[in-house]
Amino acid sequence: MKRRSTTAFVATAVASALALTGCGQAGQGGGTTADGRTELTLWTHSAGNEAELAVYQQIIDDFNASQDDYTVVEESFPQGAYNDAIVAAAASGDLPCLVDMDGPIMPNWAWAGYLQPLELPTEITDALLPTAVGMYDGEIYSAGYWDAALAIFARESVLTDNGIRIPTVDEPWTAEEFDDALATLQDAGFDTPLDIGAEDSGEWWSYAYSPIIQSFGGDLVDRSTFLTADGALNGDASVEAMTWFQGLFEEGYADTAGTIGNQEFVDGDVALSYTGVWNALDALDAIGDDLLILPPPDFGDGPKIGGGSWQFGITSNCSEQQTDGARAYLEFSFQDEYIAAFSDGQIVIPATESAAAQTEHFAEGGDLAAFAELSERFAVPRPETPAYAVISSVFETAAKDIVNGADVRSTLDQAVVEIDTNIDSNDGYGF
Repeated sequence: MKRRSTTAFVATAVASALALTGCGQAGQGGGTTADGRTELTLWTHSAGNEAELAVYQQIIDDFNASQDDYTVVEESFPQGAYNDAIVAAAASGDLPCLVDMDGPIMPNWAWAGYLQPLELPTEITDALLPTAVGMYDGEIYSAGYWDAALAIFARESVLTDNGIRIPTVDEPWTAEEFDDALATLQDAGFDTPLDIGAEDSGEWWSYAYSPIIQSFGGDLVDRSTFLTADGALNGDASVEAMTWFQGLFEEGYADTAGTIGNQEFVDGDVALSYTGVWNALDALDAIGDDLLILPPPDFGDGPKIGGGSWQFGITSNCSEQQTDGARAYLEFSFQDEYIAAFSDGQIVIPATESAAAQTEHFAEGGDLAAFAELSERFAVPRPETPAYAVISSVFETAAKDIVNGADVRSTLDQAVVEIDTNIDSNDGYGF
């Protein structure tokens, strides 16, 4: 979920990538090297992320040196240009063999025919966090090395001084306890006791706030069919959830001011921060042992947090021989040492328990180990449907209107109409 700024040179990036990878030459997704190896092109969104790229390069170098049949060649894009590059390459028949993708977008790419089923050995995919495995229509199309997770940051001293129970994963705050804690903290001098990140925009709104709906017992869409949002997004549970959400702002417990990130909490201006693992080290450096990493409240259907980060898939552009090589590369890449390296380099949750044991922060007893448990126990993937991009955008608009005082039920009813219209216009997206 950690975003970088959008880059405007999409056309340049696409042209550069197509020229450098040689897609469309001597077969699809790569060619043949001078020494007779089959070349496999791999695209990532990681341009500018030196820690992430260093691990990819190590995997590629190790794989290329481990056998004589295939050579993987990597090309990286700025994140803001990446999806457009994929769409452009798909339209021209020039997709590389291996692509990474943000987990929620995978079903759309699978439905559009960009991807083929992954078909990795089950001993690999079964060992991964559920949110690191991308499913569409009953098949696995993608898998990732890490996940991100949200938690509530607090200072132990603040909770203790104000007589507020410290929740655990086994005994999280109830809705009533959480409301009481916010009121107590506001009375204690925190004018706005909770930083919920509402000054942010885009995918954050679905990633961060739809789990609140799910904890109340609602959802963004009916996951039993993926054909309608009716009864899910505008059902009683979702209306109750968004009424509570609106109340946070009406009561002054949260606001849309401030800056994106966790600085208000670090500075002590707010008592609680609903934020992600990517902000944890800065908080630890500033606060030390007084920092608590807490589960979200249980609003009736258990605590929920968002899940699903960047993952890899194999495109439908690969020839049969290239597909064999792409799977061999991915099998090689899911070694614990590489997963641990991604985790330590980027401060993300390793996708396997065995890799977590090799990390600095997420091993048992590590200072960020709580995030691994939160991800394993409470993470819910965003709806695995090609309609998700539309669902997310519509939800963001509806939720912002609700924050600004709009009637909750009628706003959610209108959101359902917009989502269902899109699903119907695309013949159910294959469901």
